Amino acid sequence: MPKDIIDAGQTRYSTKVYDPSRKISDDDMTKLRELLRLSPSSVNLQPWYFVIAETDGGKSRVAKATDQAFPFNSPKITQASHVVVFATRIDADDAFLDDLLDQEARDGRFDADPEQFRADMDRGRRMFIDIHRSQLKDLRHWMDKQTYLNMGQLLIGAATLGIDATPMEGVDTAVLDREFGLTDKGYAAVAVVSLGYHADSDFNADLPKSRLAQDRILETV
Repeated sequence: MPKDIIDAGQTRYSTKVYDPSRKISDDDMTKLRELLRLSPSSVNLQPWYFVIAETDGGKSRVAKATDQAFPFNSPKITQASHVVVFATRIDADDAFLDDLLDQEARDGRFDADPEQFRADMDRGRRMFIDIHRSQLKDLRHWMDKQTYLNMGQLLIGAATLGIDATPMEGVDTAVLDREFGLTDKGYAAVAVVSLGYHADSDFNADLPKSRLAQDRILETV
């Protein structure tokens, strides 16, 4: 059942044990897929790619990334309803940047002055990319941060729908890159999120949430 956003933030947690008999509805998965697409990113870069495993075979392929190095995470993948592999672009090359501009044009972002607005958007986006590529030398890391913004949106979105989730960095990303041909597509895996419904045996479901108090982390000026 959809929740108030604060209730969703209070009740969501990292699920440790999933009920394999419970599946996310097609309607809710349609919403979550669209939420992945709609995530914000710096200069609208959208540097992400997703593999969604919904079959037993697909989830077993994702679990290859945990079976050896992180076996404690494998059941969270194989027993979940769906699993999302999050990947980030390896580079923001000219072809990709042109594709973004073309999509923005199709969506009407430049209608007021197509040539000028397109040129301005391209110049601004490339300015930030150049800062991270040439000055800070952290372009891949910066693009990863945009992908993690997306992950946060998915987690709170799933919680508002009453869907449990588990974000995992305990995966061998190189295995995921090979298994799903991500490198050939121009991407590299960064993390995995399992989605579904917790089992009654999930001890973490009943533990109280623990967060630092607002006066420790927030000030108003």
